[in-house]
Order: sequence, then C-alpha cells, then structure tokens
Amino acid sequence: MKNEMKQAALDYHSQPAPGKIAVVPTKPCETQYDLSLAYSPGVAEPVREIAKDPEAAYRYTNKGNLVAVISNGTAILGLGNRGSLASKPVLEGKAVLFKRFANIDVFDIEIDAPDRDSFIDTVANIAPTFGGINLEDIAAPECFAIEEMLRARLDIPVFHDDQHGTAVIICAGLLNALELQGKKLPEVRIALLGAGAAGLATMQLLIALGAKRERMLLLDSQGVIHPGRPDLNIYKRRYAQVTDKRTLADAMQGADVFIGVSAGNVVSPEMVASMAPKPVVFALANPDPEIRPELANAVRRDLIMATGRSDYPNQVNNVLGFPYIFRGALDVHASSVSRAMLVGAVRALAKLAHEPVPAEVLRAYGLDRLEFGPEYIIPKPLDPRLIKTIPPAVARAAVDSGVARAGYPAHYPPP
Repeated sequence: MKNEMKQAALDYHSQPAPGKIAVVPTKPCETQYDLSLAYSPGVAEPVREIAKDPEAAYRYTNKGNLVAVISNGTAILGLGNRGSLASKPVLEGKAVLFKRFANIDVFDIEIDAPDRDSFIDTVANIAPTFGGINLEDIAAPECFAIEEMLRARLDIPVFHDDQHGTAVIICAGLLNALELQGKKLPEVRIALLGAGAAGLATMQLLIALGAKRERMLLLDSQGVIHPGRPDLNIYKRRYAQVTDKRTLADAMQGADVFIGVSAGNVVSPEMVASMAPKPVVFALANPDPEIRPELANAVRRDLIMATGRSDYPNQVNNVLGFPYIFRGALDVHASSVSRAMLVGAVRALAKLAHEPVPAEVLRAYGLDRLEFGPEYIIPKPLDPRLIKTIPPAVARAAVDSGVARAGYPAHYPPP
C-alpha cells in the first residue's frame, strides 16, 4: 500500500471520531414519559413477556436484527495472528457492511481467550443477546471445530464467513462460468488449492451442488491431499483422493477448473496452458492472485477467470453473500444456517447475473454496458437487487428445510 493510502486509512479510522460504528437509539427519549417507557417502570412489561415466551424477544428487542461479529484475531485478513484487539478494525468494518447492505445492526466482539473451549464458552454465554453469530478471522483448523461446537450448542445461526460466505460466492460464479463454457458441474475435473477455511467449505458446497468427489483434487502447500499422507488433519482427510498426482502441476493438467484460495503467484502460465479446453480459473488470493489474469489470458484465449480483486472482472467478494444470508435468516428467526440456505443463496446469486444490469449499477462502476458473459459471471457488490433477491431465497430455503421459527415474510416477493 502506498504511503498516502496508508495515512488516508489511518485518518479514516481516527477522524472525526475514533472507529467506524456507533450505537444510536431507535425510540424517542425526550420526555419523562419517554424515559418511563424506555426504562423503569415501562421496561418491566416486555421483560415479563419474554420470561413467559423467549420468542417474544424478537418482538420487543433488537434481537431479530442484531448479529455478533466475533473473532479471536488468529487469522486477520492476510496478516495472520495479530491478537483479538487488533481484529477490531476488521470487525467494525464488517459491521459497516452489514448495515450498509442489509440494514443489520452489529456488535463487534473481540475475545481474548486462552484456548478453544474458553472461546466457545464465551460465545455461547453471550449468544442470547443476538439473532445470529458471524465468526470472523479465526485460523484453521480450529475454526472448523469452533463452528461445529457452537452450532451444536446454540439455537441461532452460527456462520463462519471465511468458510461459507466465500464458498457461496465461488460456487455461484463457477456455475455461471461453467454454463458459458458449455460444461456441467458433475462432469468437470476440479483442482482446488488451499485446504483452509475457504477451500474446505467450497469443496463441501460444490459436492452439495452436484460436483463429484472423485473428480476433485484438494491441494495444500505440500501438494495433493491423498490417503498416503501422514500429515493430514481430520478435515483434510475427508477429501483425500486415491491418485498418482502429487503436485499442483499434476493436478492442473487436464483439469476443467482451478480454484485457488492460497497464495500469490504459485500458478505458472504453463500450468494454465495444460488445462482442458475452455477452462475456468478462479485465482482468489489477495492482494496477489495465484496467477494474474494477463498472464493466464496470454496462454489461454478460451479462459474464463475470476479473482478476489476489484480491478479485474469477476471479483469474488464476500459482501455479495453474508449480509443477505443473515437478512434472510433473521427474517424467519432461523435456528441455524442450513445447507439448503447456502444452496439457495448460490442459485439466487447465479441467476441474478443473467438479468439485465440496471443503469444505476453501470453508473456506480463507470460502465456503459455490462451483460452476462465471460467478464460478468457474478453480480456487482453495489447492485441494489441483491437485497431483493438473496434474502427471499435464503428465507424460503430456511422454511423448507425446517430451521425457520417464523413463516416466510409477507413483505417478501411470492416464492
């Protein structure tokens, strides 16, 4: 980052007031009568109602529109383990995105826990405050166990965005890319580099969407994950494949799809050249992709490519997912985020990219024209149709999969 950008970022976070978020009352508090309703004695009435029926908290408090964004700071962006307090700017930023894109309120919570179990206990103990929990910047493989244990203990959605949010956007873009290339998900060969939170969740969601496990190779920094490796944790071992392929170059040869959620500049042009006809390359490492689009396009004119960067076409950006997934989940008082809800979000997001792009989106990005094709397989983050499209799909899937405690909202479009 250039020096002027670094200073601009520090100024943005410090002026005119420190931080990026604040708490603002939603009810009048100007008179003695207002005070008597907001606090004593009036507040006793909703207390009694909630004590009788916990679901009443969704009516009388902000629980139904409040998400906790929680981290222990062990995997902050690309900066690694910097501690829980250092994660606060990121979590405040996530709160801004929740509010901006889905009008969801957030408390950011940084937990300095000495071990995994104490972290889990802390989150579980404060969970009654919230309608949902968004876990953020927690290192793998602990993030998998933390999410699994919290999902088992809590009756509200627990969502690790680094896993499932990333997976939803990848899968939506991939479905559209394969459609343009004339290929079908169950038939393609996939090489996925990066066996952390995003990679493993993407493998899982791709399989739910119809990809064949035996046609997918997962790789980490040591190469292809296969049953003969003695260094695999239980999460990687689930995706080990019997194969004679060992290196990234081996895995990419003849593959239809490459997905990278790993490190920059690890894929060579020769590897891309060795892929099957009409390949799809998602090089999502930030800030440097596994291979830059100009290098990949130089060796494959039949390529469709996505990155994690905003200065190239087809940016895979989590803001396309998590605000709207939580919006749909909160609006039906979901007890969890089911696999069906994630699939619903994938399909809704993929379908939206086929629709004509509104003029306001073109203006926001300084474009004259944008339509479904190799350089537009995923909607843009500032598309106002996202809030009207994804939450209803998520809510409908929540109702259909039995995790909703409220009905499909009347203000949503008919399913």
